[in-house]
Amino acid sequence: MAGGYERVEEWPDGEWVVRQITGSTSVKSYRCPGCDQLIPPATPHIVAWPVEPLSFVGSGLDERRHWHTSCWRARDRRWRR
Repeated sequence: MAGGYERVEEWPDGEWVVRQITGSTSVKSYRCPGCDQLIPPATPHIVAWPVEPLSFVGSGLDERRHWHTSCWRARDRRWRR
């Protein structure tokens, strides 16, 4: 996945690999799990996945999700869908 800078963030539900995606590298729509709205192509956003897989099958990358940047920052204050 092309994109920007990658870092690890610590949240109450574990450590997450977080990558900022620039609008120029985003070519399709994604549904944000924070607000359940579409992230249109060419929109800067966050891609995040757990450092440790949440299930016994697959890897953390299998759980990768695309988030609006503001939804990711507010995720600990939102009702989980």
